[in-house]
Amino acid sequence: MRIQEAYDIIREDLKHVELEFKKNLDSDVYLIRKVGEYILNNGGKRLRPSLLLLSAKLCGYKGNRHIPLAAVVEFIHTATLLHDDVVDNANMRRGKASANTLWGNGTSILIGDFLFSKSFHLTVADGDLSILKLLSGTTTQMAEGEVLQLLKGSDVGKNEKDYLSVVTNKTASLIAAACQIGAILGKVSIDKEKVIAKYGMALGIAFQLVDDCLDYTSNNEELGKAIGNDLKEGKITLPLICTIKNATSAEKEEILAAIESDDLKGAQLSSVIGLINKYKGIDYTLSMARQYVENAKACLNIFEPNIERAALIALADYVVERTY
Repeated sequence: MRIQEAYDIIREDLKHVELEFKKNLDSDVYLIRKVGEYILNNGGKRLRPSLLLLSAKLCGYKGNRHIPLAAVVEFIHTATLLHDDVVDNANMRRGKASANTLWGNGTSILIGDFLFSKSFHLTVADGDLSILKLLSGTTTQMAEGEVLQLLKGSDVGKNEKDYLSVVTNKTASLIAAACQIGAILGKVSIDKEKVIAKYGMALGIAFQLVDDCLDYTSNNEELGKAIGNDLKEGKITLPLICTIKNATSAEKEEILAAIESDDLKGAQLSSVIGLINKYKGIDYTLSMARQYVENAKACLNIFEPNIERAALIALADYVVERTY
């Protein structure tokens, strides 16, 4: 199955999710609507809502609760993007000016807080304590990942284990939760619920691994942000961890100078990218991403073959095939 065919299965549901966004951004405070609509309408793959919708269908769910809950996971994700851009001093998001660039850091933080609050308001309204417990635990885990990244992000002694811990907590945990919510809605066995959460976790790790490669290999228009942005922000991701591990002492000094630079020059960036290519940091990271995707797909073997399972497999393959 091709990725577009996978999205076609949930096309109508995704339209309803978009309407749910608009409904729940309604506020007497104009700025909340303005900023919320700007970032939610500013592209995005809708990966997390799509996974929740497909997982619910895979698990036999027939009701309507999956629509507001799909909006919840995207609201949580969007809130983290608003906060991330402030922490990272980012000026672009998905090819457009970031919210903090347009409205300032204070506004971005507060609108992010609003989206978090709205997410839990909607989850409480849904009334399923197991979903509320899952999302409260997940958002706590995400916050821990953010703080761990702050502590370890630019540490040249950062190892693969540290990196994967950040990725697991900060990114993959919400993707796993989106899948698990679909299973909870479908009232499948606890074994199936755990397995589909495991699928989401592996997929989420693979997604971030590929993202970190694209930061060094994609072009500005495709990625929607400047190439080498992670390096400019002092973030050490797996392609660079692999490179530092294998580089000579002189090369490590060169990389450290680039990481610590307040004004990274084009020549410095090109030199570091050259070292990443020399030591096959991209190849290593993509190879790991492919392995996580294979692990994710294997998790789905517990389910009978059907169109929803095929769609989830297609989404997993897309994660490592995408160019932005």
